[in-house]
Amino acid sequence: MAEQPAVGVVVLTQGTRPVELRHGLESVLAQRGVRIDIVVVGNGWDPATADPPLPDGVAALALPENLGIPAGRNRGVPLVNGEWLFFLDDDASIPSPTFLADAIGLLVEDPSIGMLQPRLADPHGGESPRRWIPRIRKGDPTASSTVFSVLEAAIVLPRTVFERAGGWADPFFYAHEGIDLAWKVWDQDKRVWYAGDLLAEHPAVSPTRHAYYYRLNARNRVWLARRNLPAVLVPVYVGSWTGIQLLRWFRKPAVLRAWFGGWVEGWRTDPGERRPIRWRTVWRMARAGRPPIV
Repeated sequence: MAEQPAVGVVVLTQGTRPVELRHGLESVLAQRGVRIDIVVVGNGWDPATADPPLPDGVAALALPENLGIPAGRNRGVPLVNGEWLFFLDDDASIPSPTFLADAIGLLVEDPSIGMLQPRLADPHGGESPRRWIPRIRKGDPTASSTVFSVLEAAIVLPRTVFERAGGWADPFFYAHEGIDLAWKVWDQDKRVWYAGDLLAEHPAVSPTRHAYYYRLNARNRVWLARRNLPAVLVPVYVGSWTGIQLLRWFRKPAVLRAWFGGWVEGWRTDPGERRPIRWRTVWRMARAGRPPIV
């Protein structure tokens, strides 16, 4: 009998959703056909104080301060074993007990895929935001396709791919780290896949609930380009997104002020390690339908 694949699972939380956290962990522990190793990373919170408590066998890491989403996830990876990694939000869950086995089976069957995002749906039957489908032409949410970014709520990928990518973009704190990682997966001559036939559940919430959303949205767009693109494409990418936001929010001056504050910050501050993707990757992405200029 073939050995079951080993999956390291990282769940990041600030301890504000104890019931949802417990439900998500139980959905992971119910998985069949895989070996699971889970750590709950408390971003400025100690998971050992959770009420209800963490299930037996789930490890905890308490970070003394909130390092942000990507940095918090990165801190959990060395604490779990497994040739596969699964990142799950603390308010998300996977209803099928074969979700991980099915996702890994897809990745094994097609090694050209380096990272996978499932379809997301609201567990209470609410309308799922279209932005959860990470492609320009949204279409049928159950249709699978190659994509160039991911919504980070539920992500499966080989540990080797994650490590070659350098992990999540530590400095980003919040927003666009899924694009940064996706581009780095593409630069490994692999693809990123939206699996419309696999389901994870996540409540439909608006990203604008965070006061810093517009500022970090802009700052990280600039950082994304500065970190990852060949120099000649940096102003093209930033310029195209600047135009898009002007068209989107020209009737909302307060939003634009916050956004342009982040835009300026993106040019003036350090985005972290610069690892520009190869022109070969730019060409592959363009041929697949999304050149990294928008």
